[in-house]
Amino acid sequence: MDITIETPHLTAVIRSKGAELISLKSKETDIEYIWQADPKHWGRHAPVLFPIVGSLKDNQYRYQGETYQLSQHGFARDMEFELLEQTDETASFLLESNDETKKVYPFDFRLILIYELGGDGLVVKYKVENPATEDLYFSIGGHPAFNVPLEEGLTFEDYFLTPSPMKSRVNLPLKGGQIDLDQRTLGQTNTNIALTHDLFKKDALIFETKGLNSFSIRSEKSSHSVTLSYNNMPYVGVWSTYPVESPFVCIEPWEGVADTVTSTGELTEKLGIRKLDPKEIFETKYSITVK
Repeated sequence: MDITIETPHLTAVIRSKGAELISLKSKETDIEYIWQADPKHWGRHAPVLFPIVGSLKDNQYRYQGETYQLSQHGFARDMEFELLEQTDETASFLLESNDETKKVYPFDFRLILIYELGGDGLVVKYKVENPATEDLYFSIGGHPAFNVPLEEGLTFEDYFLTPSPMKSRVNLPLKGGQIDLDQRTLGQTNTNIALTHDLFKKDALIFETKGLNSFSIRSEKSSHSVTLSYNNMPYVGVWSTYPVESPFVCIEPWEGVADTVTSTGELTEKLGIRKLDPKEIFETKYSITVK
């Protein structure tokens, strides 16, 4: 089921499967900002990453002596969410733990996604509730893919990524899908980053972040751009396919990250894992602003 919300200027479409944003379009320019999931390149739009972000070492983890199998980015992106509420400009979706999720993730949870359209963009809110009497361990993150170029007549290489604030951030390189902490460096996010396909030849660029951050996809040849911003999320990934050259770039704000190459496999020791006390609620959000 696809749910449409709109303002006088923008339209957004969210699919109940995965509570995934599949379109964000300007009514004035007809520009589609979200990648349209061509399977020849990458067959998703903006999946929700839960209860893990990235990949686990050997696709497994241990918790309280038991070993569980869990594929990259978790299961939420492939599950049907319940539509909780819809207005002209908002929609909210719910996924709850069940017998299927308990086979790979032995926790009770309520995951709520809220989409709020207004002004010049969209706010995406995450709410994780722990209804149990035991601690809940989880990660969550966004994976929105943006069309590059945003309009006809331009190329991928006509665009650049603008970080704000313009300062160096710790870069966490991937090795076989896991974080190699021994090779971390200061990433050059203190300037514009030219978008080339070779930028992603070693997989995603992953940076540690603190406080208020934004990342914009811009071109000197166009007045149209897209910006993703968030506050106090500890990681961001920037990704496109390689060696397949795809016309999109993902900007991914994360509460969590892939396993390290030296991971013990214990969920409670996982880099970036969050612990939610019984009956507590975790909330975070990010915004997409378009021009």
